[in-house]
Amino acid sequence: MHEFKYIGNNLYCEKIKVQDLAERFGTPLYVYSYHTLISHYLKLKNAFKGIDALICYSVKANSNLALLKALVDKGAGLDIVSGGELSRALKVGCPPERIVYASVGKTSGEIEEAIRKGILFFNVESLPELENINEIAKKLDKVTRVAIRINPDVEAKTHKFITTGKITNKFGIDLDNAYKILLLRRNFSNINISGLHIHIGSQITEGAPFIAAIKKIAEFIGHLGRIGIPLEYLNIGGGLGIIYNRETPQTAEIYAKKVLPLLKKTGLKIILEPGRFIVGNAGILVSKVLYVKSTPKKKFVIVDAGMNDLIRPALYEAYHNILPLRRAAQGKEKVDVVGPICESGDFFAKERMIQKAEAGDFLAVMSAGAYGFSMSSNYNSRPRPEEVLVIKDEVFAIRKRESYEDIVRNEMIPPFLLGL
Repeated sequence: MHEFKYIGNNLYCEKIKVQDLAERFGTPLYVYSYHTLISHYLKLKNAFKGIDALICYSVKANSNLALLKALVDKGAGLDIVSGGELSRALKVGCPPERIVYASVGKTSGEIEEAIRKGILFFNVESLPELENINEIAKKLDKVTRVAIRINPDVEAKTHKFITTGKITNKFGIDLDNAYKILLLRRNFSNINISGLHIHIGSQITEGAPFIAAIKKIAEFIGHLGRIGIPLEYLNIGGGLGIIYNRETPQTAEIYAKKVLPLLKKTGLKIILEPGRFIVGNAGILVSKVLYVKSTPKKKFVIVDAGMNDLIRPALYEAYHNILPLRRAAQGKEKVDVVGPICESGDFFAKERMIQKAEAGDFLAVMSAGAYGFSMSSNYNSRPRPEEVLVIKDEVFAIRKRESYEDIVRNEMIPPFLLGL
């Protein structure tokens, strides 16, 4: 569910007409609904209220400071994957004890800063990383907590680029090697191995892969308990899918009912790392039709947003519903909706039936809140879009549109090229 709905023939975000936002702020434009964002977080929080659970929103899905602050103020923790995300988390006042740190490639500098700030724990992806964290903690005279990320070798039934729980993926440690590491845990004098972590992929719409992974990890935890290896946390990651097209993903309540019996048996504190589930349907990308181009084979609707603004269709052939900001009676036609980037992969929809469009019309690319702006770029030297947040009948600019000067701000021409 989300708060982007037609009232009459106009698309609204909460109580504001989206076309008014497009005309006021220009396009391309990301528009977010505060109510949608918070309601999805609260759905998960309420679904897991029967256990000791911390929901750490996955910052990589959308890292805008305003959205992070809104979630942290409601009690969310944050799941980070870089030093930059740690900086954002601290900037919005997230308590360090509600921050967990993933990534297969944490640098020594990033690790040191996170230890100094006192985060809850690192999700450790390899033995060399564990050894490095131990050495850095020893240098700082600190003991830091970690969770071993287990690769459960479970098929997530999602796009191959966003599955992470198979042995052929780069993520995590297989059960046999994780067991060996846990047996040698006392060799790591400055590390407390306090938990286990799994994350099997993204945009998973079925319960079976989650249940299979959690069953595997629960059995492993049971065995560890029987041989005297105590744990405090089980981090079950994220990956809950949302509706982009005709998917029928499980609700937070249904998901919780499936996994809670397994989680309760572990007796551990539980951490979840949802991203897309919370923010995916809370955002749209608004664009303006520049031209309508007919060829002998196709009709193209060319808009002012491109793959640099939202790369998911180009990267994953992902489906996003496309709606007019103003409904009309002129019927539908089959078109490709494409952007201005000099790549054939620059498209938002192919062979899609949409309302007949003309130059000057506005279109909304729906469900663009997750992995939209956070994966945007300046390809073709295009400024990244403005972002706005709607709360009932109020709107707030939460990121200014980039200027050409912003794009080149950190570039320098050597003196010899300037004739100096």
